[in-house]
Amino acid sequence: MPKAAIPAVLAAVLAAGLLAGCGSSSSGGSQGDGKSLTIYSGRDEEYVGPLVERYGKENPDVKVEVRYGDSAELASTLREEGDRTPAGLFLSQDAGALGALQAAGLLTKLPAEILDRVPARYRSTDGDWVGITGRVRVLAYDSRVLNEKDLPKSVFDLTAPEWKGKVGWAPTNASFQAFVTAMRLTAGEETTRRWLEGMKANDTQPYEKNSIIRDAIADGEIEVGLINHYYVIEGIREGQVKGRDYPVQLHFFPGGDVGTLVNLSGAGIPAASGQQAAAQAFTSFLLADPQQEYFARQVGEYPLVPGVRQDPSLPPLESISQPNVDLADLKDLQGTQQLLQETGVL
Repeated sequence: MPKAAIPAVLAAVLAAGLLAGCGSSSSGGSQGDGKSLTIYSGRDEEYVGPLVERYGKENPDVKVEVRYGDSAELASTLREEGDRTPAGLFLSQDAGALGALQAAGLLTKLPAEILDRVPARYRSTDGDWVGITGRVRVLAYDSRVLNEKDLPKSVFDLTAPEWKGKVGWAPTNASFQAFVTAMRLTAGEETTRRWLEGMKANDTQPYEKNSIIRDAIADGEIEVGLINHYYVIEGIREGQVKGRDYPVQLHFFPGGDVGTLVNLSGAGIPAASGQQAAAQAFTSFLLADPQQEYFARQVGEYPLVPGVRQDPSLPPLESISQPNVDLADLKDLQGTQQLLQETGVL
């Protein structure tokens, strides 16, 4: 049995996400005095909290409050709140949630000095959001029972009988939903539907979070799992501290397979925000070299600002054979959630 069941409250969350958004135009709200900032963070507190604390020490006159939650859930909340939102900044763990808000006209354009910090591939083509870090979808596997030669060449192979009951996934997770959106874009709606149905029929085990999938592999509950790469890097580092080998390793699907989607965490500023000056300042802070180095060294993610050194145990980001997907197109979060519901995955 999975360590964590899918929360019952999810149905209400998804229902909210399917509501039509209402809000102000994308011309942006007032700049504010820069002294207060409310952040909606789809990234966990363990990753964002230390930087909020660092920012507070460097800017003691600025009051920063953070509301943590799932990226998809917070995006739905922003759609519901519209021009009444108290949020000054949205931090998302994937491009899909940012794209959904952009499509609803709920984000304001960022200044060029922020956008130009990262390559064009990792920011909105319309300038409404910017990537902060890169993360790669991978197949994490138990190296005690599997070798690289045993692993599938494509994510589509996981519906085969030999993987029955051995695979973990996190259907409620925003990164997983962005990956499914990418599959819909590259393979088509019906192929994605058949894959989801095949995975469900193959007794794929549902978990609430990527980290729980990783731990389930380490505990021998399952053999492989679809997660973001940095969770495994985190586990390997913890194993090194304890002086033992960590059993979970990374498998990058070859050949531009959609299972090796390179996604990102990113930031967008609600158009209705009255805290735009503070939001821009905090976004610039996240894209400064020290914070990019923190994400690379402490979290194991890929820094997106050129010149910042990545974790040396990872392949260079530009060497990864990723699918041909414009991250700005991962905006149909509602369509993906609907498909997941229709196939019984949610």
